[in-house]
Amino acid sequence: MSNLDDPKSNHQHVESTPTEPTAPPVADVENQANSATAPPTSGFGFGGAAAIVQRWRREDLIKKAALALRVLALIFSLLAFIIMASNKHGDWKNFDRYDEYRYLLAIAILSTLYSLAQALRHVHELSTGRHLIQVQQRTSGLFDFFGDQIMAYLLISAASAAIPLTNNMREGVDNIFTDSSAAAISMGFFAFVSLALLAMISGYKISTQSYI
Repeated sequence: MSNLDDPKSNHQHVESTPTEPTAPPVADVENQANSATAPPTSGFGFGGAAAIVQRWRREDLIKKAALALRVLALIFSLLAFIIMASNKHGDWKNFDRYDEYRYLLAIAILSTLYSLAQALRHVHELSTGRHLIQVQQRTSGLFDFFGDQIMAYLLISAASAAIPLTNNMREGVDNIFTDSSAAAISMGFFAFVSLALLAMISGYKISTQSYI
């Protein structure tokens, strides 16, 4: 009997017929077309914009904190100057009879003038967005950094010179003269802390400054 009469052979012949390829899903074709026509994305996207906005906010916060510290330094320096200048109660209870107190008064005056000038400059920059003196940003940052450090050093040196004298006086007698001297020294120390923090902020701004 031939293979044509054999049903098994016919069944195998039918099963071996190749199947036609199926068309890809419509959704896949559309996705491929969209991906082919979409413009290439660059590395600067929403992440880069968010980083820039966050940097602007951080810089604005640092500027406001620096201005607040400069106002505090101005207030403390002015109080140290006023308290020491008015510390005159006759005889040995006059501040100008002691070199340490005269030195503290001189540094308090210098710190008051410096803090006032810096506070006015920062207020102008925050309100107008422009520098009061047209210099490079790095030069302005270096001036703040070294100026704050120098004034902080002078204040702590003046306070350190006046503390032993005041302590010796208070061991023998405690009166309004020694209390006023101690108050002036305390104001000078607080001004030193404010300027020391400002020096740290100025150093941070210099280290994170862009040179582009």
